[in-house]
Amino acid sequence: MKQKIVVYPGSFDPPTNGHIDLIERASRIFDKVIILIMVNIQKSYTFTVEERVEMLNNIFKKRKFKNVSVDVYKGLLVDYLKKNKLNIVLRGLRAVSDFEYEFQMVLTNRKMFDRMETIYLMPDVRWTYLSSSLVKEIANFGGDISDFVPSEIVSTIRRKFKQ
Repeated sequence: MKQKIVVYPGSFDPPTNGHIDLIERASRIFDKVIILIMVNIQKSYTFTVEERVEMLNNIFKKRKFKNVSVDVYKGLLVDYLKKNKLNIVLRGLRAVSDFEYEFQMVLTNRKMFDRMETIYLMPDVRWTYLSSSLVKEIANFGGDISDFVPSEIVSTIRRKFKQ
C-alpha cells in the first residue's frame, strides 16, 4: 500500500506553536509529514535556513515524532512535488483573510501541476492570531515569547534578538 505523504511548505521564520499544532495533527492523519522550508530569494529572513532546520529538528526529535522530517527547497513548490513524486500539500488557514491568498495560490499551483491536492487545517483557536512576524516583533522588543513558540526554541530565538 502506498504511503500517504503530505508536504507542509513555509518559511518557518521562526516556527510557532501554530505551525507545530498543524504538524502534530497532520502526523496523525498522514503516514509521513515533510516540513518544507521554502527559500524565496525575494524575502529577507531573520533566521538562516540552517537555523530553521535545526529549530524544527530539535522540536520534533525531542517530541519523538518518527513520521516528521524537514527538507529545504529553493524554487517552486510544484517542482519539488514533481521531483519527489508527491502531490499532497498541507496549508493552514488562521482567518478569513488567509483564504484569498491561499485560494489564489492553490489555483495557480494546480494550473502548473494538476495532480496537486491541497489540504487545509485550521489551527487550534489558541493560535489563530499567531504569526512568525508577531513572534519576531515581540522578541525584538524583549517581550516574553514562551507562550507562542515551542519551549525547545525559546532560547534560540531570544539569543538571535540579543545580537
